[in-house]
This record gives sequence, structure tokens and C-alpha cells, in this order.
Amino acid sequence: MSHDRKPPPPERAKLVRDGFTMPEADYALLKALKHRLHGQQREAKKSELLRAGLQVLAALDDRELAAALDRLAPVKTGRPPKS
Repeated sequence: MSHDRKPPPPERAKLVRDGFTMPEADYALLKALKHRLHGQQREAKKSELLRAGLQVLAALDDRELAAALDRLAPVKTGRPPKS
């Protein structure tokens, strides 16, 4: 009598929680991208969009990566004041 054993579940990636500040215009881009995906019957979380963006940046060569960062407007680091 053979016992079919299930393979062990794949190891889950360790998750890291982090917070950051971004300009309203960039935050609006996340909303616009989510809306575009909704039109394709594909829902996405903000974290998925950010992770996809990291994958796209990682595929660039060093010069393209630096140029992409140079196109960003600088932002002050830290938490915005409460209003």
C-alpha cells in the first residue's frame, strides 16, 4: 500500500514592511495605473505596482537607471507635517 505524500509547501519569501514619502503626483500615478489595469480586468495593489516598477528599473543598464532617477523631482525625506 503506497502512501502518496504531498510535497512540502514552497517557502514563503520574507516580507519587509517599510514606509516612505512621495509627491502627490506620483501617488496619483499609482491610482491611474490601477485604473488602467482595471480596464484590463486585472486588479493590482500599490505594492504590486511598486514591485513591478523595481523589476523594470533593475532591467535597465546603469546609464538608463541614472537617467530615470535624474528625471525625478527631489523630495524632502521624512514624514510630512500633520495638517
